Amino acid sequence: MNAPQPLTELHGPAHQWFDGILHGSQPVQRRAMAKAITLLESTRADHRAQGDALLTALLPHTGQAFRLGISGVPGVGKSTFIEALGLFLIAKGHRVAVLTVDPSSTVSGGSILGDKTRMEQLSMREEAYIRPSPSGGTLGGVAEKTREAMLVCEAAGYDVVVVETVGVGQSEIAVAGMTDMFVLLQLPNAGDDLQAIKKGVMEIADLVAINKADIDKNAATRAQAQITSSLRLLGMHGNPDHATHGALWQPRVVQISALLGEGVDGFWDAVTQFRTQQTDNGRLALRREKQSLAWMWERIDAGLKQAFRQHPAVRGLLPTLQADVAAGRVAASTAARSLLAAQGTNHSL
Repeated sequence: MNAPQPLTELHGPAHQWFDGILHGSQPVQRRAMAKAITLLESTRADHRAQGDALLTALLPHTGQAFRLGISGVPGVGKSTFIEALGLFLIAKGHRVAVLTVDPSSTVSGGSILGDKTRMEQLSMREEAYIRPSPSGGTLGGVAEKTREAMLVCEAAGYDVVVVETVGVGQSEIAVAGMTDMFVLLQLPNAGDDLQAIKKGVMEIADLVAINKADIDKNAATRAQAQITSSLRLLGMHGNPDHATHGALWQPRVVQISALLGEGVDGFWDAVTQFRTQQTDNGRLALRREKQSLAWMWERIDAGLKQAFRQHPAVRGLLPTLQADVAAGRVAASTAARSLLAAQGTNHSL
């Protein structure tokens, strides 16, 4: 079977960005990456066609990086930790890309936390590339095009790609669904123990890092013991990839102090062990295959929703039906059926 062809040929700036990403000098490459990601984030139809062509051309040059997802509640120290980790990895000869997903401003639509400004040392290093992206209201706090930006970074030769989320809502699920390893940052004094060991989050965590352990060593040690016990229990009854038998990975808990740079080497040792084991047993490749298929269906769902909203008949009926639903004159389910019928969709709502 022939490989799928790009939807459109690369031409103009997109062709220059392709060459810049793969072969450009450091300043040229960074500019090309920024322009390419901006193109991929665009919602214009002509930009989407060029973005698809560019991504298809870059795809053979991707897949060699390790994708690390990091999440945690606001204030846990994600940015400080990522900077400490990035500087540590650069010292070991790695090139590190960081994709930080910020909440969107309701006024401008742009990022409001400015993680790049909070990673001052890392952002100054030539071996690092930091891209803040507004979440745009996307469920999970993960920007819609984060996966595509990740592929651009890989094509540019960054061998570690870190995805940081805002750490609210479904962000943990979203980032775990696009990375090779999901890391959850916790605080040593999280208050309610049940809040610190929520089952839904813990059962997808591959590694838990207790940050700010230097503030209260005893509390950090207690938290480590509690979470380790919980992970062991979840391994027997939760995530099938986190079993306590055979060659499957057993999630671990480590203590770190991002501010002091303590424990980062031990953290990376655990990540390296995870990568080696998951590569050897074939689960890393399987995980990426599942993620690629899930990504395809996500884009199909998003495309269908956009096409539905842009359908002339739907656009004509929508204002009236929205007003009727808001005023309680029409049931929401009835309005939905009417709109789907107007678009010509066979439905069973």
